[in-house]
Amino acid sequence: MNSKTPMMKTSSHLSRRAVVKSAVFGALAVAIPNVVYAKTMVETKRQSKNINDLFYRYPAIHDDVVSEVVGKSHFDLNRVKELVDKRPELSRATWDWGFGDWETAVGAASHVGRRDIVTYLLSKGAKPNIFTFAVLGAFDTVKAMIGFYPGIQKNYGPHGISLLAHAEAGLRMKNTMTSEQISNSEKLISYLEKLGNADGKTFLSEPADKENYLGDYKYGDGENDGFSVKLNMRKMLTLGRLGNFGGALYRVGENRFKYNKFPTVSIHFNKENGKVVSLEVKELDLVLVAKKV
Repeated sequence: MNSKTPMMKTSSHLSRRAVVKSAVFGALAVAIPNVVYAKTMVETKRQSKNINDLFYRYPAIHDDVVSEVVGKSHFDLNRVKELVDKRPELSRATWDWGFGDWETAVGAASHVGRRDIVTYLLSKGAKPNIFTFAVLGAFDTVKAMIGFYPGIQKNYGPHGISLLAHAEAGLRMKNTMTSEQISNSEKLISYLEKLGNADGKTFLSEPADKENYLGDYKYGDGENDGFSVKLNMRKMLTLGRLGNFGGALYRVGENRFKYNKFPTVSIHFNKENGKVVSLEVKELDLVLVAKKV
C-alpha cells in the first residue's frame, strides 16, 4: 500500500494538471476566434474612420500627388525619386495645366532638358514619345519616326513647345554628356532645322508692350474666379488660374492670342486709352469675360 500511495498521488496530481491544462487550452480555443474577430472589428473601424479621407475620385490617385510629380519633374530629381520609387506607376503621371494642356512627368523633364530625370522616369516605366527621343538626341530614332509619318515634326509638345526646341533642350546638361551624345544631339538639331517646319514659328512676335497685359483678371465673385497673366521663364506671356502660372500665349493678331497654340482656345484683350481693362476667353461655345483688377 505504501508503495502505491506515492503513485496514486502522482497520478492524481497529473490528472489535475491535465484538467487545468485542458481547461486553459479550451478557453483559448474559444477566445482566439473572438480575439481575431475583435481585431477585425478594430481594423474595420479604423478603416471606416478613414473612408471620408479618400480622394473623391478614388481609386484614382489624388490630384495633389499627380500634379506634384509632373511639376517636380521639371527640376527636382530627388523629390521625383521619393514619389516614384514608392509608387512606380507615377512615372506615367499626366496633368492638365488648363484647356487640355496635357503634360506627362517625362514630358515635363523633356522640354526643360533634364536628361537625368527623363532617364530615371523611363527606368520606372514612363512612356516615351518623339519629344522624349528628341531631348535624348536619338537622331536615328527621330528621323525614322518622321520618315514613317511625314509631318509629325510639326506637332507640338506640352505648352506648345516645338520638336526642335526639345532637341535644343537636350544640350542643356552638356557638361554631363559624352562626346557621342553631344554629337548626336547636334546632328538632330541640324536635321530638324533643315526640315524648316519643326520649330513651331507660325505665330507673330510678342507685343512690345507685353507688361501692359500682366495682372489679375476676375470673372466672378468666388475667391478663385479669375486668371493671372504672368511672364514665364522664357519671358513669354502666360495665362493661368488666379495667382498661378499657366499656358503660353501666342499672338495671332492685335491683342489676340492662342493658348498654347491650341486651335480651339482664343484669348482677346480689350483696351481703353491704350490700357488693358479686360480679357475674353473663347473656347467652343463658351465666351468668358474677366475684368482686370
